[in-house]
Amino acid sequence: MLAIVIRRLGNAALVMLVVAFVAFVIFQFLGDPVQLMLNEQASAAEREALRVRLGLDQPVIMQFFSFVLRALQGDFGVSYRNQQDVIMLIAERFPATFELVMVATVLALGIGIPLGVLAAINPQSLAARATRLISMVGVSVPAFVVGIVLILIFSVELNWLPAFGRGDVVQIGRWSTGLLTPSGRIALIMPAISLALFQISFITRLVTAEMLEVLRTDYIKFARARGLSDRAVNFHHALKNCLMPVVTMTGMMIGDLIAFALVTETVFQWPGMGLLFVQAVTFIDIPVMAAYLMIVSFIFVTLNTIVDLIYVLVDPRLRHGMAGGARAH
Repeated sequence: MLAIVIRRLGNAALVMLVVAFVAFVIFQFLGDPVQLMLNEQASAAEREALRVRLGLDQPVIMQFFSFVLRALQGDFGVSYRNQQDVIMLIAERFPATFELVMVATVLALGIGIPLGVLAAINPQSLAARATRLISMVGVSVPAFVVGIVLILIFSVELNWLPAFGRGDVVQIGRWSTGLLTPSGRIALIMPAISLALFQISFITRLVTAEMLEVLRTDYIKFARARGLSDRAVNFHHALKNCLMPVVTMTGMMIGDLIAFALVTETVFQWPGMGLLFVQAVTFIDIPVMAAYLMIVSFIFVTLNTIVDLIYVLVDPRLRHGMAGGARAH
């Protein structure tokens, strides 16, 4: 088991090293930091002094190692646009993104799993057919289209929900949350639905497929033959045995939602990391772009590594298979 953990951590470190190289390339070729940070009236001496302070006078390989070491310490430099530490900017925006992603995840699981079970238990019913149709639409329609439609209906036409912003927030130390204020909760409704719709549809289809497969197995037939109620068979036996893929996908889903929340945050002007990244691209704010890439990749890799390890712990077949493969090599 220790060898499997070390192998997974090694793979994660290798992926992060590749991401660091991509971020470094962005630094190197997207623009000259000296030109972007100083105005046109700056003298040659000032430009050279800034170049030395940023380490740009060193060989490229040394610059890369310096970049990696600073990233490990959480030092991504200063934002060209805001003239603030990048890590502080991202720390300010992270609670908004995290809050949005967590609510979207709860919606995806809380709606997707029951709909998937419903569609699998009575596959020929009108409700099951409607569920499959809605899930197909949810998978096919882009998030920004969903967001715009929601704004047109609930903000422009009905005037029920705010079209943009996060509402009032409460500071708990350095953490800001809108879940403790009425306007914050209302403002969260449309962005969360827009972000979660694809995942709801995906989980619905996944649970339906897994449930249909489990319901055809012999032990389910034996459970029915023993006289167990449909509720016990469907929810205690069948659903319990088809949740492992859902657990696996949940970790990947959270990473996906964090990575791709920028579209939803842009549509609703949600003040999270995604909107910060879009603004950084607009103003060629390279440190913010590189930091966003590194941090989101780290979250994604960490979640996937944790899910892989949980999967190995839960399923002994994977553990023995990996151990056998390692011995064969």
